[in-house]
Amino acid sequence: MTGSCTERVVRAFRERFGREDAVVVSPGRVNLIGEHTDHNLGFVLPAAVDKAIHLALRLRDDRRIRLFALDKGEAYQGSLDALLASELQWPNYLLGVFQEMKELGLKLRGVDCVFGGDVPIGCGLSSSAALEGGFAFGLEELMGYGMDRVALARLAQRAENRFVGVNCGIMDQFASLMGRERRLIRLDCRDLSFDYVPFEREDLRIVLCDSQVRRSLAGSEYNLRRAQCEEGVALLRLGQPEVWSLRDVSLELLEARRGDLDPVVYRRCAYVVEENQRVIDACAALDRGDVAAFGAAMNASHEGLAHGYEVSCPELDVLAAAAQALPGVLGARMMGAGFGGCTINLVEAAAMPSFEAAMGRVYRERLGREPVLHVCRLRGGTELAGRERIP
Repeated sequence: MTGSCTERVVRAFRERFGREDAVVVSPGRVNLIGEHTDHNLGFVLPAAVDKAIHLALRLRDDRRIRLFALDKGEAYQGSLDALLASELQWPNYLLGVFQEMKELGLKLRGVDCVFGGDVPIGCGLSSSAALEGGFAFGLEELMGYGMDRVALARLAQRAENRFVGVNCGIMDQFASLMGRERRLIRLDCRDLSFDYVPFEREDLRIVLCDSQVRRSLAGSEYNLRRAQCEEGVALLRLGQPEVWSLRDVSLELLEARRGDLDPVVYRRCAYVVEENQRVIDACAALDRGDVAAFGAAMNASHEGLAHGYEVSCPELDVLAAAAQALPGVLGARMMGAGFGGCTINLVEAAAMPSFEAAMGRVYRERLGREPVLHVCRLRGGTELAGRERIP
């Protein structure tokens, strides 16, 4: 799949612009546990996967920007001298990268770029982060700014925050750029310290079940949830100056100050505090080989996301509950911003045929649609096409 996607993008680039300077493969990501904790400076456990955005790029000698979204069949033309948001929306992920580089005082040149890929759009695999990170990585390779991958992840996050207008945390960009094959990333979003956790069990599968509900509310509701968490932090900081984010809040403190918080704000904060502890507990379970406990933490995460943070939807709840009841399924939960997208399921390989059959019935009988499942393998992070994968 990687080769065919790369070839398709390169062929389209050459038809429109001529010879490319570089081709970048930038993966999407899954997150096993730790949802909506990253923008609260908490813990997450993501990994890069074998669904990717492919970008062909060529530097220009002028200030023009020419972009083509192959899968949409849409083109954009602009200039580095007028980085204005586009009504097409998708160019903004690339223009935001340019804007952040401009803010850093980096030398900029115009660029021609064609991109496409096989990251399912709207499923919660962070195609936007793959696009931002891949574009920033490509410009770094061509211009030699001297930015490492963590710096590129920070830049891509700022592009989405400030130019696109989504107040995301850094997890998605970090996982896409820093992934390793058959490894999860245990990331502390407060200081970006991390380590790689082996995930080499050949008898387990990571399966995404697509609700086929496009996440039309995800952007605005994501920003609202973030604002609610920030409101909670501001109130909790009164009398507790050590509290700078929900990362600094214990369940005991939250309960003691519950009367100071709006009930909705309390529920949002309680979910985040509990989810941070779930990540810690789940990682400990994985370290000791207790995949059953890890799966139970995934199930508890979905319960919190559905009823505490309230970012699920009926279709995701149906899919998660049905999967959790099946033999051979260790854990199932919604993944990503919410209000649609996918559930992520940890399934024993031997149970895959029965899982696929049972979930197919759930899709048809309870959701009235044909099943869409994606089996994901963990892979290395963003790279130049043809270059050896990150070890």
